Amino acid sequence: MVYLQPPDWDRPWQWERILRSSGSGFIIEGNRIMTNAHVVAWAKEIMVRRFQDSRLYPAKVSYVGRDCDLAILTVEAQGFFDGIEPLTLGELPDVRSTVFTFGYPAGGQQISYTSGVVSRIEIQTYTYPGDRRLLAIQTDAAINPGNSGGPVIQNDRVVGVAFQGIPGLENTGFFIPPPVVEHFLEDIADGSYEGCPISDIDLESLHNPAQRNYLGLTSKTGGARIGQLLTKSVQDHLRTDDVLLQIDQWPVARDASVLYEGNQVHAELIVSLAQNGDTIPLKIWREDQEISVDLPVFADRSREFAGNLYRAPRYYIYGGLVFTPLSRNYLSSAFGSNASSQLVYELFHRWRTEPETTRTEPIMLANVLPHPANANLRRKSRVMIDSINGVRIEKLEDVINAIEQCEDDWHTIRYAEPYDFDTLAREKADDAHPAILRTYRIANDRRL
Repeated sequence: MVYLQPPDWDRPWQWERILRSSGSGFIIEGNRIMTNAHVVAWAKEIMVRRFQDSRLYPAKVSYVGRDCDLAILTVEAQGFFDGIEPLTLGELPDVRSTVFTFGYPAGGQQISYTSGVVSRIEIQTYTYPGDRRLLAIQTDAAINPGNSGGPVIQNDRVVGVAFQGIPGLENTGFFIPPPVVEHFLEDIADGSYEGCPISDIDLESLHNPAQRNYLGLTSKTGGARIGQLLTKSVQDHLRTDDVLLQIDQWPVARDASVLYEGNQVHAELIVSLAQNGDTIPLKIWREDQEISVDLPVFADRSREFAGNLYRAPRYYIYGGLVFTPLSRNYLSSAFGSNASSQLVYELFHRWRTEPETTRTEPIMLANVLPHPANANLRRKSRVMIDSINGVRIEKLEDVINAIEQCEDDWHTIRYAEPYDFDTLAREKADDAHPAILRTYRIANDRRL
């Protein structure tokens, strides 16, 4: 069982919550504990205990993969691993086969055992990163809060790591399958985690007979159209309107799927299971002929909006206005499940669909600390910043530069919502700034 001690950071905005949670984990070869990345996220101190042992042992995070929601913990205390047999990984289980979950879900203190069948195997959105779709297994075995990080067992081998469910649905839980776990372990073998590659290709289904004839596919049974190409690395090898016929050893069907170990899943899976920098052989239909292409694939960790795992969030405060980057942690804490489609799009999708307009680090006005100097602002919190004093805000440092370099009488703050803006008297805000920090007991007006 994993206990998290809450952080003791200063709290300049209201959305930052005290975190205390529990989760599960299991020991694998090499005296390492595997759990979920979201179980240890934001933890200042991690304590673990063995089955039927009341003692708590300090653990530290050795590796974390936010995109695949896996983490490795190590315990240095002598004797912790004595007498323990590590669990070994098994194969991808079959649909309709029986699995058993182990963990410490809410509702009790002792270990819980549940059983169920594998319902389906397909690509699913991983809730923790929020914008990654990887292979996942659905089961009707109970997976509840606290089960996260616990092993899913079949024939005495680990066939998955419990990690999420869907609110409102009954008997629907998900676990991370062996191919994703093996990818993670292979990745960290060199001492660092790079991540799961993404293809940066928009693959479109190709069912329309007229469209297939137009592309010269009269003699081909499968193949999916390549639409938008999102990065230069793929633009150097592929073209829009190419047709993907085969990826590595797997033929691609008309709906952009492949048959992977008996399961029809999206072809993106094959890219995600490669390692960063690997080259994947493709068969492409282009200009009425089949050609071979070797496509290099890469993990992109620059888009990790899950928030920092071990550092307090970045912020800047001026005149009582609290600015902080838009992140998944901020979004869920400030809005819960009621975040606007605009912010969800900005955080998770714009960089793919409109890369030329995406911001390096979208910035939110998270809160306004009340003071006469800012009393008449129209917007008080939870709105995205478009520009300040005519400067487009790409990252937090732009906010600081736009404010500190301003020589006008007014600061003009334009929000991302059309035609919406506020003004702040510069001289009054400058004079009030030290008093606001003292009033709200904020030691520093920024954390960068």
